[in-house]
Amino acid sequence: MTKMLQFNSPFLLGFDEMERLLERVSKGSDGYPPYNVEEAVVADGSKEQRVLRITLAVAGFVADELSVTLEENQLVIQGRQRDEKDRIYLHRGIAARQFQRAFVLADGMEVLGARLDNGLLAIDLVRPEPSRLVCRIAIVDGAQRNRTNEQADA
Repeated sequence: MTKMLQFNSPFLLGFDEMERLLERVSKGSDGYPPYNVEEAVVADGSKEQRVLRITLAVAGFVADELSVTLEENQLVIQGRQRDEKDRIYLHRGIAARQFQRAFVLADGMEVLGARLDNGLLAIDLVRPEPSRLVCRIAIVDGAQRNRTNEQADA
């Protein structure tokens, strides 16, 4: 089976890394734990700030059994529950399940923090306003440059 290239257009130059990111994201995971992604407003002192909030349902986990790391442009959330040896289960319907969930972040995204509350892990991200860069590129007239080189040779 041939690999379908997403970015094989001659107008999309230098997007090799984006294609690799899409390939990594498309591999997906098993859907655990479930999560929401929402836009929220956070009060920071006297000003309000719009954030993206990822909320994962991590019932049964405590804070020291969870880790949130930023590896390059990938936000990785891992959970590993400790198996308590001193408990004797007559029925075990709630598994001590470990997980890893990853989100690829755009360049410039910043993690503001993470909070665990009532079995929900909320991670706030901020997307700074991109600066608009307009740059004029000088055009060199090739014919004029050739005449200048000929005069210098003479």
